[in-house]
Amino acid sequence: MGFQQGLSGLNGASSSLDAIGNNIANTSTVGFKASNNYFADVYATSLYGGSGLQVGIGAKVADVVQQFTQGNISVTDNPLDVAISGEGFFRMSQDGVISYTRNGQFHLDSTGYIVNSANMRLTGYVADASGNIIGGAPTDLLISLAPSPPKVTEDASLEANLDSSETAIAATAIDPADADTYHFSTSFTVYDEAGNDHGFVLYFQKTADNAWNVDAYVNGDQVDMFPGNASNTGTLDFTTAGVMDDINGAAAAAVSVTVPAATLGTGAADLVFDLDLTEFTQYGSSSGVSALSQDGYASGRIAGVSVDREGVILGSYTNGQTRTLGQIITYSFLNPQGLQPVGNNQWFETSESGQPVSGSPGSGVLGYVQAGAVEESNVDLTAELVNLIVAQRMYQANAQTIRAQDQILQTLVNLR
Repeated sequence: MGFQQGLSGLNGASSSLDAIGNNIANTSTVGFKASNNYFADVYATSLYGGSGLQVGIGAKVADVVQQFTQGNISVTDNPLDVAISGEGFFRMSQDGVISYTRNGQFHLDSTGYIVNSANMRLTGYVADASGNIIGGAPTDLLISLAPSPPKVTEDASLEANLDSSETAIAATAIDPADADTYHFSTSFTVYDEAGNDHGFVLYFQKTADNAWNVDAYVNGDQVDMFPGNASNTGTLDFTTAGVMDDINGAAAAAVSVTVPAATLGTGAADLVFDLDLTEFTQYGSSSGVSALSQDGYASGRIAGVSVDREGVILGSYTNGQTRTLGQIITYSFLNPQGLQPVGNNQWFETSESGQPVSGSPGSGVLGYVQAGAVEESNVDLTAELVNLIVAQRMYQANAQTIRAQDQILQTLVNLR
């Protein structure tokens, strides 16, 4: 019996050294989960049951279990590196084979798919042309490299002050080429339906106390800013307190601006948008613009990709716009220790792990994700080195029991 007990101890110590060595070797492996050996004692069985004096016949490795505790999060320079803080796995696809991982070192391949170093594709939900996430079955995440479409200007708003101390100019039409015919001018960019930009210039002329004329020009041509006025010139009237009173003889409201297609000269249709000047004031300070907004923009090329904490993938474009491109979906298992490790930081689903439960990061029991970061190995190197000493001593001790049994057997053989 002594030989069998010692041999089982040697086998157990060797298996423990294998697990510890594997843990130490993967100290720097992103997303790696350390393994522990679970041991069980072994007893001989008989038809009539065991005796109170029964002695065990050694030990065996009952299981080698990976510990899915959280590893440290470290920051990287790659915006597509993603770490899971909490429970969850990324779902990867390669030629229809599905696996799960905690390693979030991702990049774009030549076709725009988000892949890992083994060219496995990250899966999730894609977005439609309007940036709405399309749910349903997960699919390989493809980052579209196509330009973002332009948006025509539909609304513009301008807040400014016109200097009440200016001297009025009477009976003189505004001439953009003659600075003596107006007191203040400002401009901003508007966009036609094809995304072409056009400078929209406003000229303001004080005609009397609390009364101003305003003309609009695009590409050197005056545009119809106030329909119904033969001259296309509008009027702004203020109260004695310097607050907007009326625009073009009516209650202050946004005006409709029409820029003819011929003036645009780009082949686009007429540009029609609402311009809000109701926040204009006439105070005794220099003329100037305090706020400006307009909702149009040109077409843009993708300049960068980022991921928010809920896994939403955002594309940044050269036109200053941000667009939703998709969403990373994470998965949890009732028994992650039942997953089958297959290398490359991947696990397969098994009957012991249970079926995966999917959701967006941060929902249910799933943890949030952090972009530009990875989860380090959860191996505690100090603890593993101590375990290494213990396993080594265990191996030596079991070897000593075999040696002692050998000496006893040698003594019996030498009896005369």
